[in-house]
Amino acid sequence: MSDVVMPQMGESIAEGTIVRWIKKVGDRVDRDEPLFEISTDKVDAEIPSPAAGVLLEVRAKEGETVPVNAVVAVIGEAGAMAAAGPARAAATSAPVPGTAPTPAPAAVSTPAPAAAVVPASPAQKPPAQAGGELAGDELRRMKSSPLVRKIAEEHDVDIAAIVGSGLGGRVTKQDILAHLEKGSAPGGATAPARQSEAAQPSPHVPAFKPGDVVQVVPMSVMRKKIAEHMVFSKRTSAHVHSVFEVDYTRITKIRDEKKADYQRQGVKLTFMSFLMKAAVDALKAVPVVNSSVDGDAVVYKKEINLGIAVALDWGLIVPVIKRAEEKNVLGLSRAIQDLASRARSKQLKPDEVQGGTFTITNPGVFGALFGMPIISQPQVAIMGVGHIEKRVAVVDDMIAIRTKGYLSLGYDHRIIDGAVADEYMSHVKKTLENFDSSAV
Repeated sequence: MSDVVMPQMGESIAEGTIVRWIKKVGDRVDRDEPLFEISTDKVDAEIPSPAAGVLLEVRAKEGETVPVNAVVAVIGEAGAMAAAGPARAAATSAPVPGTAPTPAPAAVSTPAPAAAVVPASPAQKPPAQAGGELAGDELRRMKSSPLVRKIAEEHDVDIAAIVGSGLGGRVTKQDILAHLEKGSAPGGATAPARQSEAAQPSPHVPAFKPGDVVQVVPMSVMRKKIAEHMVFSKRTSAHVHSVFEVDYTRITKIRDEKKADYQRQGVKLTFMSFLMKAAVDALKAVPVVNSSVDGDAVVYKKEINLGIAVALDWGLIVPVIKRAEEKNVLGLSRAIQDLASRARSKQLKPDEVQGGTFTITNPGVFGALFGMPIISQPQVAIMGVGHIEKRVAVVDDMIAIRTKGYLSLGYDHRIIDGAVADEYMSHVKKTLENFDSSAV
């Protein structure tokens, strides 16, 4: 028999949610055939079967969130199905050395109320494993994800003092954010009453009153994750935005001349193709925009991993073009076309949605003049593309029709000053308005 585990869908991902089981218990499945669909805070994906055989058991239900590497199903031969249940039952009922055996349940019983969770006293030690007792740091790693530990470190919070709501007592991001909202002081102590109102939890305002004609629909896993990340980013970065107007007339002419050549190669030449190239060139010229903040240090990224936001029917995803500085306009166009297509069919791989160093989002495709996007952590900037259209302009003291649009830059004012942000945007604007046609 083969165990099916929750895969690691990114370096910072510690858990995933089962969205849908594509196969049911008793179904035969081939190796690499889609088995179930998961959602994380990075990607929605169909997970292939690690082996061929029959799906003997499903251990995680649809909608359940489980940690990485937890067994979610078992695959084996059809004959093993009957034996699998008794074997597991025997293993479950076997008494643990040093403990009293569990009494057999009564023939007929009514559901008992859930037992109250009693916090462990300080004198209690962490549970032991075969190799000995767990050290405090090891226990914290088991109880939390890297993101949760980072938040705890930044706010000097002891994770062991937080009661986790995740599987096996795991401390989730919601748990630690709720802990901070309550105004907990460093080390888990309760903050004094005189703490500022901004640190206190906001009162709940009902979204509707009894009798209102409404439809209540639960958020999808992806939508909840997006909401968490957006709130976290606003709390982390000092957001400031700058907006520039760009003349795309030259880009439009080049695109009309070259798009047939690109189509023959199976690639679409879009405005985004030029925007990506201009953004990459500007990141080379102003490298602090391609960095991250680590405590009181600035981490300059030597590679440009360009994230491009892709709108889906069920949310938003940001596939990443790795080492974009090594690609020309054709290479960038081919890369984003491939990633966007596979994003919509849920075929992206884990490393294709992580490691981004700068992001471009395009609200203009829906007609917005410009957007004020929120930075994707741990990046420090994001560029928004506004609607591109023909407008009346003054050129050489004469009225003219030009193709124009706005570009916005959301940046982290902790390390990027307005002058630096404007320098970056000026470089993008200059590249687009004077684009070298030989580079296409």
